[in-house]
Amino acid sequence: MQPWIDRLEAVNQAVGSTVRWLTLAMVLLQFAVVLLRYVFGISFIFLNEGVLYMHAALFMLGAGYTLLVDAHVRVDIFYSRRSRRGRALTDLFGAFGFLLPSMLMLLWVTWPSVRNSWAVLEGPISVGGIPASFLMKSLIPAFCILLIVQGLACALRDLLRLRGADDPA
Repeated sequence: MQPWIDRLEAVNQAVGSTVRWLTLAMVLLQFAVVLLRYVFGISFIFLNEGVLYMHAALFMLGAGYTLLVDAHVRVDIFYSRRSRRGRALTDLFGAFGFLLPSMLMLLWVTWPSVRNSWAVLEGPISVGGIPASFLMKSLIPAFCILLIVQGLACALRDLLRLRGADDPA
């Protein structure tokens, strides 16, 4: 089972390693927007939307990586006191009871909107903005798929823990 876990986690590792550079690009673009606006009195809507697009991509595509490195928000009241086996059971319940069903439902519900957006190559959010709203909407299924992939990897890892296998992480 470990090779499958490694393959699944490699997806979010690669995405996370790539997407993290959006942070720097976003800060630099926001700096340019502020500099242009307040020093030169120039404003471009597409630059503002560029920051929005990068921010959305960073969070939507980085969610699976966040789960991979266990940096997501967790209510730790009971979890920290549980045994290793108890934490694995809690995580399995969370994955199969909440994460995977909610991601599948979100994927199912939003897919028609994303498909329609691609069909007409939906234009900018604002007049003068980036003419690619369809790309922004595509982040929703990507978000769902990346979290499903990582959720399955985490669930497989928890199954290994329940079987008593040493945790390689």
